[in-house]
Amino acid sequence: MNNELRPFWGKFFSLNWKLGLFLILVVCITRFILVLNANSSGTYGLIGLVMIISAILPFVFLSKKGQKDIGIKKTQKYKWLLIAFISGLIVSFLLYLLGDGLYGNSYQNWYYYIGKSYKIPNDIKANDKAILFSIMTLSGITFSPIGEELFFRGIVHSCFEKSIGTIKASIVESSAFALTHISHFGLVFVNNEWTLFQGPTLIWVSSMFLISILFLVFKKYSGSILGAIICHSAFNLGMIYCIFYLI
Repeated sequence: MNNELRPFWGKFFSLNWKLGLFLILVVCITRFILVLNANSSGTYGLIGLVMIISAILPFVFLSKKGQKDIGIKKTQKYKWLLIAFISGLIVSFLLYLLGDGLYGNSYQNWYYYIGKSYKIPNDIKANDKAILFSIMTLSGITFSPIGEELFFRGIVHSCFEKSIGTIKASIVESSAFALTHISHFGLVFVNNEWTLFQGPTLIWVSSMFLISILFLVFKKYSGSILGAIICHSAFNLGMIYCIFYLI
């Protein structure tokens, strides 16, 4: 009896690679298309909706036992939450230094390209910039970390782990995470044209893969999905700071 899934879904699925693949195809392809459309249209409202849906999927599909098994539980390992936060910040700044050193303020720099979606006016006053930074930070440290971690490091990872083991599941889940982020940078919309920056995209995707592994590490050592969420939130905080104040 598949007691990790809610009874209704247990009639159609098991917590295995088939469910994991189904979720990746439905959520990631939809998100990929919506992000590309947002990059060309400048309208990003639906992206937040995708993150909300990603966050609630484990609660829709999984029983209380299933939710606990994927890491939705309290932790007593607070030291690892602090380490996760510091590590997320450090990695975000290292990725900034890499992009700045290789590509400077050009669209081949991932932070620079992503930053254009923030629509920061060139002549913005310091107080207004701080307010906009606070708004973007609040969104960046909540919607994306919670949605992506509950989805990728949560239900998707556990689906594949049941079938192919932890290491292979980590590779599959991190690959899906990394490839999905090509829609955020890699396949770029510049001067009303779509362009694929091959070299920068390879670096960006590789970085997202390794960062995904890092999030998974802190899920493991904290004993909770909260470790991954906090590391992810710190990474986004550092990225947004770099975009606002270092680029």
